[in-house]
Amino acid sequence: MAKIARDSDVVELNDPPRFNYGDKVRSRKTVRNDGTFPGKDIGEILVKKGDVGYVTSIGTFLQQFYIYGIDFVAYGYRVGMRAKELESYTEAIAESGEDAHVRAEVA
Repeated sequence: MAKIARDSDVVELNDPPRFNYGDKVRSRKTVRNDGTFPGKDIGEILVKKGDVGYVTSIGTFLQQFYIYGIDFVAYGYRVGMRAKELESYTEAIAESGEDAHVRAEVA
């Protein structure tokens, strides 16, 4: 049986979820299949860093963490991710200045 890594000093469930249903989020890292995603090989990339999706469900894991079901529309599937693997899309855009760059290209 695989050993489950726990951040024993962190209990996210003591606070409300960081993201809400419908929030637009961006992946902070590349996520590979750990064997729990059907139809993909173990190690196959599911989500690339920077991919954008929407929160469609909020669950828990180990009575400790929130797991967010993120619908990645571009791929046509949903991936379960932890808050530390995600960032708010609007906050990320505001911090990076990408929004101004996109507006300049559209004009």
